[in-house]
Amino acid sequence: MTYPTFIWLIGILLLASPVIYLVGRITRREDSSAPAARWLALAAVVSAWVPYILALQETSATLTFGAVALTMDGLSLLLAGLALGLGTLVVLYSMRYMEEDEGEEKYYAMLVAMIGVMIGLGTATDIFNLWVWFEAMAVTSYLLVAFYRNQGLSLEAGVKYLVQSAAGSMLVLVGVALVLMQTGTLNIAEVRALAAPTPGFIVAGALFIIGFGVKVAVVPMHTWLPDAHSQAPTGISAMLSGVVIEAGLIALLRALSALVAVSASWGVLLMAFGALNMFAGNLLALRQTQVKRMLAYSSLTHVGYMLLGLGIGISTGVAAGLEGSMFHLLNHGLMKGLAFLAAGTLLWVLHAAGTDHDALLISDLSGAGRRYPIVALTLSLAVLALGGLPPLAGFMSKWQIFVAGFQTGDALIMATVVFAGLMSVLSLGYYAPLVNTLYRKVPSSIVARGPEIPVLMQVPLAIMALAVLAIGLWPTLLTWLAAPAADALLAAFGG
Repeated sequence: MTYPTFIWLIGILLLASPVIYLVGRITRREDSSAPAARWLALAAVVSAWVPYILALQETSATLTFGAVALTMDGLSLLLAGLALGLGTLVVLYSMRYMEEDEGEEKYYAMLVAMIGVMIGLGTATDIFNLWVWFEAMAVTSYLLVAFYRNQGLSLEAGVKYLVQSAAGSMLVLVGVALVLMQTGTLNIAEVRALAAPTPGFIVAGALFIIGFGVKVAVVPMHTWLPDAHSQAPTGISAMLSGVVIEAGLIALLRALSALVAVSASWGVLLMAFGALNMFAGNLLALRQTQVKRMLAYSSLTHVGYMLLGLGIGISTGVAAGLEGSMFHLLNHGLMKGLAFLAAGTLLWVLHAAGTDHDALLISDLSGAGRRYPIVALTLSLAVLALGGLPPLAGFMSKWQIFVAGFQTGDALIMATVVFAGLMSVLSLGYYAPLVNTLYRKVPSSIVARGPEIPVLMQVPLAIMALAVLAIGLWPTLLTWLAAPAADALLAAFGG
């Protein structure tokens, strides 16, 4: 039997995970500084690029195992590219960041597994297996959120994340059961043909929005997010905000696409949640004094922009809205990943080179631009791009969503777009003070006595910062990923 290339992409990562753990555990017993786990993890993610590049030539490739089918379409390729791209940089970054932490082999094993299951989630073609992949992502990410299990705040964040994720997953499973009861099938294409606007299907759709919405951090199902993002290791904070939220959003879209005939209001509902996310995210971020919590809350706002673009595209059939949303999804993964890694680098270097995990306060960064110019510059680029300043990546994807909204000619949608623009300006109210603090003349005491930053930790930051600038100047650099994903969504929602 000939297997499509994308199966090797998933297989390499999932098979490498237990090997990383076992080899790392064995070598650690012999030498506490053995780097086997980190090098095996890097080898696994780098090797996975080969089948991914080959899979780009096999769009709509499908593999069937009995009643289970996996398909790599435009949406799957986008999620796989984001997970693998950010995951590779996080593994490289973590090689220095995590080297003093106990349980390094567990960290790398779960990180590689999480990347693999997120790619698998994107290929699911039936609702139950979508849920299975979604649960696997929740399990791997939970273990990483609670990695510092000996610290009370970390354990509290992990428990909160676990309880809320489990509650959301149960709601999704009930929705799956309702769909099966009414159609006798869980295949997304078959359900789409059979679904009708009946109370049972409407309830199933509501359960999908709430259940998957927990992982997407849709307000008010977002309360796990600030603790999880701030207490997890920095590399995992980047993955949670940059990929896990986005994977949850794609899972939600897959499930809702099966129920597209049930209601004409799915798009309107997504736009409403988008506006709520933008408003709540900005207000919550404005009052933060901790850098990672501020970045975590700002993720709510950016989920709002993605939901706005999706709502425009689904409700009106304007493809530019869907493409803008997918473009912003990619940009957010890049920008927020860079912001977390840059902030984490300063956290690492200013708090005894990783031997404690105290929160990094915005006031701690006073004068960091003079002491650590590269890291300060990359963090500044990341937050200004998140704020939508031209000519950076975030401005381009927001602009595409705004233009798509005005193309509809709908007064309510255009008013929502104006509101979104004002929210983008408001976000500078917490991004700009952070940049200002970095470039103060008088350094804080913690910055003045801080050690040098390892080069290995700065390499991923430089790569991502250049990408943020390049995409802002040439936004078509990501069209090859965003456009096919938008086409897949347009076809799924009947455009």
